[in-house]
Amino acid sequence: MTYEQLSDEWKEWLDLTPLERFRRSEELFAQYLAMGGSLDPDPDPTSSFDFPDEWRPGAAHGRAGLRLLRRGAS
Repeated sequence: MTYEQLSDEWKEWLDLTPLERFRRSEELFAQYLAMGGSLDPDPDPTSSFDFPDEWRPGAAHGRAGLRLLRRGAS
């Protein structure tokens, strides 16, 4: 596919500098997270690293939970 055959949206994206693309990607990523997107990977039953017994569903709000780490007395 040549540049002329691309849609206007792709041409606009390719005409941006790398820094402008990075900043736009940051904005899109922030929107994705604000809409409830998750960074947790989907389970892959075909992976040799898939252990269904260890899989836990995400937190109720769809994001990963936090774990508090306690340090001993100083």
